[in-house]
Amino acid sequence: MTMASSKKKLEGLVAATITPMTENGEINFSVIGQYVDYLVEEQGVKSIFVNGTTGEGLSLSISERRQVAEEWVTKGRNKLDQVVIHVGALSLKESQELAKHAAEIGADGIAVIAPFFLKPWNKDVLINFLKEVAAAAPALPFYYYHIPALTGIKIRAEELLDGIQDKIPTFQGLKFSDTDLLDFGQCVDQNQQRQFAFLFGVDEFCIQRFINFVVKLGFGVSQTKAIMTLVSGIPMGPPRLPLQKASREFTDNAEAKLKSLDFLPFTGLKDRNLEACS
Repeated sequence: MTMASSKKKLEGLVAATITPMTENGEINFSVIGQYVDYLVEEQGVKSIFVNGTTGEGLSLSISERRQVAEEWVTKGRNKLDQVVIHVGALSLKESQELAKHAAEIGADGIAVIAPFFLKPWNKDVLINFLKEVAAAAPALPFYYYHIPALTGIKIRAEELLDGIQDKIPTFQGLKFSDTDLLDFGQCVDQNQQRQFAFLFGVDEFCIQRFINFVVKLGFGVSQTKAIMTLVSGIPMGPPRLPLQKASREFTDNAEAKLKSLDFLPFTGLKDRNLEACS
């Protein structure tokens, strides 16, 4: 049994964390401890996915990604069950560096997105890339981050999983951020004998009316940061360029809709928190 397979299985709710920023686009490390407490104490969420799409991981420098990972691991110690760090990058060497660093700081797992500029053209090439990253952190569970709408990689997750553990012994599952439910269902059905974790990343079911509302206004990472500021009371700040911060009109409309659905416990937020994201 490898060290990776002896770790606790990743299951339940896993929060894709936002990277809080100041108004001038620098990372606001000072609120991450408060963010941990919010997730654990108010939302009951004890597993997180750091530096992914929602966390603007690929808009951060390698140094910043290391710092963000360290802060979440440090602040989450004895509070969070699992901290999975996304270490995907366009460069194999950068992914390996981030994977090794995640192991050094005591992360509970690593995840990797497919490289999407010079793309792998088939399953075997993609697995070879993932294998090299996983080998840089051989004691950590490894997860594939499947998000074809952003990567343009159309290799089906079901196809990728076939025999993957023979090539990557530490492989423990995937984060499936796609709307192809047939592909997702096949992943689950064809791998029932394995203890893989399947994290479904397109999960806006409980708040469907609100999501439908904001999608019509224009919805993405920027708007997610604005909404999270509203619901948590933690200033998440604007996104980093090339993304633009959510408009004041969006924030006002989202706040009104949240109140109408009784999803907004913080009704007296200070203007400075809202100004950071609108």
